This record gives sequence, C-alpha cells and structure tokens, in this order.
Amino acid sequence: MYDELALERSIKERFGVEIDVRQTIVAHSPVSRTAEATLFLTNKKQLYVYISGQSKFLLSDIKKLVSRMGLKAELYFPPKGRPLYFDEIGRSKFYEVFPGRSNVGNDDIIFYRTLAPYNPALVLISEVKNGEVYQFDTDASGQWRLAAKFTYRRIKTS
Repeated sequence: MYDELALERSIKERFGVEIDVRQTIVAHSPVSRTAEATLFLTNKKQLYVYISGQSKFLLSDIKKLVSRMGLKAELYFPPKGRPLYFDEIGRSKFYEVFPGRSNVGNDDIIFYRTLAPYNPALVLISEVKNGEVYQFDTDASGQWRLAAKFTYRRIKTS
C-alpha cells in the first residue's frame, strides 16, 4: 500500500499525471544492473511501467528495456511542464551535429529524440507480448527470465 502511494506521488510530481494504482503486476523488478521497473494497472484499466535507476538513461535505453521486458509501448510521458521535451532535446542534438541546417522537420530528428535523458521513465503500455513479463537476471540464459504471466492488450476506441 505504501509503495503504491509513493509511486502515485512520484508520478504526479515528475510527470504531472494523476494515476490511481489498482494492481501491481511486478514491483521493483530489475531491468538492468542499476535500474528497476514497476508494472501496474490503474483504475481505468491502463497498464503502465515506471522505470527508475541510478544510471543516466536515454529514451533509447528505456525503449530497449521496455521491449526486452516483453512489452509494447504506446506513449512515453515527458517530464512535467515540458510537453515537447523529446522534440526540444532532439532538435538541440541535431543542431550540434548539423549547425548549418535551417528547415528541420520531425523526420530529421527521429533519431536525435532518442538521445534525450530519461530517468525516471513512465510508459503507457499497449500490449504484453505473449502474455509474459520478463526481468533482468545475470544468471539466466540471455540474461532475462520470466517475472510474471499477465495478458493485456489495449483496444483503441474512438
């Protein structure tokens, strides 16, 4: 109960999102040597994963961790008060590499967005692949082992 309240408070402070945790699927599961993830379901039946760690993570690292956990991401939440955070960082990184370019479109900065620092991370999940959630384990073959069985697929409605 205390962990859920602390998680809700942390999400509200860092991402400005009101979330009521209904059920924790995986709590404080290791996803790398220095990071852990909490996978939870809200009262609105939305699945989120919250990843935090001691290392500096980029958006590309978080995308890779989410995929290795066996999840499909729908939305990566930017920090509170900065709705265009990933685009801002992507444009500044792009201009570091190409200082003379002027007309820069969204297609130009797709890669550079992934270089944005992103720790902690909040990700809305659209699907659990094969109904299995994995966690990091150095002793397991491939360094990932089954953490929980959970079936989820978000159906979009208009």
